[in-house]
Amino acid sequence: MTHAATFNIRNNCPYTVWAAAVPGGGRRLNRGETWQINVATGTTQARIWARTNCQFDGSGRGKCQTGDCQGLLECKAYGSPPNTLAEYALGQFNNLDFIDMSNIDGFNVPMEFSSNSPQCNRVIKCTADIVGQCPGPLRVPGGCNGPCPVFKTEEHCCNSGKCGPTNYSRFFKTRCPDVYSYPKDDQTSVFTCPNGTNYKVIFCP
Repeated sequence: MTHAATFNIRNNCPYTVWAAAVPGGGRRLNRGETWQINVATGTTQARIWARTNCQFDGSGRGKCQTGDCQGLLECKAYGSPPNTLAEYALGQFNNLDFIDMSNIDGFNVPMEFSSNSPQCNRVIKCTADIVGQCPGPLRVPGGCNGPCPVFKTEEHCCNSGKCGPTNYSRFFKTRCPDVYSYPKDDQTSVFTCPNGTNYKVIFCP
C-alpha cells in the first residue's frame, strides 16, 4: 500500500486567501480556516500557494490578482507570478521527501512550510515585508515579482543551468535565507524528511 502524506493548509492572514495546490485543486480560506489534502507518495513537482483578491462565479471561474491558475477556483495548473511557493516531491531518492519554499516566482503572502510529524522537525519560513520593500522594477499590485518573470533573461531564469545570484535574487535571499531566490540556490534551500512525514502550510504564520 502506498503511503499518502497529509498537508494541513491554514490561513492565519487577516484577509481571505484562496489556497491552491497542484495536485489538490483550490479552496477559499477565510481567516483561521484550514484545508486538508492527501497526496500519494511518488508525487513530484508539486506546489501549494496562496491566491489573493479573487472573484469566482458559481461555476468556479473567475480570476485572482496574484497566483491565478488559468481562472479556475480548482487549480489544475501552476499559478501565475507573483506567488510564494511551497514545493515538494514525496518518496524520492533514499525514500526521502524533498521540500522547499521558493521566491523565484516572486512573493505575495508570508508563508511557513513545515513538517507536522515527530520524525522530522523542519521549518521553512518567509515572513519578511517583501511586498513593502520590493524593488521598483519588481513591484506589481498585490505582490513582488521574481526577476525571471519580469526580465525573462538567462541571467535571471538560468535555463542553461549556469547562473549565479543577482542583486534582485539577493534582495529575496537576505530576507528569507532558507528560501529559493534563484534557480541554482539548492544548497541552502532544499530540505529532506523521511517519507511518511505529514506537513503543514501556514499563510501569515
